Amino acid sequence: MYHAEHAYRAPRGQQETSRTIKLVHNIVLSMPAPTPPEKVLAAAKTFAREKFGLKHRYAMALHTHQQHPHVHLVVKAEPEDGRGRLHIDKAMLREWRQDFAQMMRDQGIAANATSRAVRGQSKRAVRDAAYRAKGRQNTYALREQIQSVATELSKTGTIRDPAHSRLAETRKAVVAGWMGVAAALDAQGEITLAGDVRYFAKYLPPVLTDRERLAATFIRHMERQLTPGKSHSRSQQ
Repeated sequence: MYHAEHAYRAPRGQQETSRTIKLVHNIVLSMPAPTPPEKVLAAAKTFAREKFGLKHRYAMALHTHQQHPHVHLVVKAEPEDGRGRLHIDKAMLREWRQDFAQMMRDQGIAANATSRAVRGQSKRAVRDAAYRAKGRQNTYALREQIQSVATELSKTGTIRDPAHSRLAETRKAVVAGWMGVAAALDAQGEITLAGDVRYFAKYLPPVLTDRERLAATFIRHMERQLTPGKSHSRSQQ
């Protein structure tokens, strides 16, 4: 029914590698089909008004192109009075789920906010022995993956992962969604906030599969190993 994403940017005057500050929260309020989209939008408007009101600037856009109607609610992290940025924690998420479910019921739609435990999706505790066994299995699996990556790099000089194209298509959809949010912000006169959203979408981290990420880490490791005596030369100074 709800999840949140966050947009970040380096503080003005600092490089991208510096500590980043949170700009906006993208809150997604959704219901399964065949919930009428106008009911979801009405509940989302009530939710935004009650939760943020005059405290935080916000804008929303209703999306109906997927199987379930959902609203992207973009909330500026910095409040209007400049005192205390919006921080979303687990307790707040639980409260928001319950509140939004009630707002949907007020619209005449049956809705419940259930935890993972209630839905039977909670992870069971892992016994120590089982945990250690799983750790050994993961270590063996990682060694095999590294060996496979090293072999492919030695033969072809690059890594080709069929999963990359799927991730790239997903990224395109994600960026398109953020651009839609930015356009909605522009239409509502929130030009600065729209620019923040576009900045976030533009500087998303590169698309890498697990195998490609492992290859990049392996290459960096080998480059450090092959760099002639940096640490040794420093120790002689």
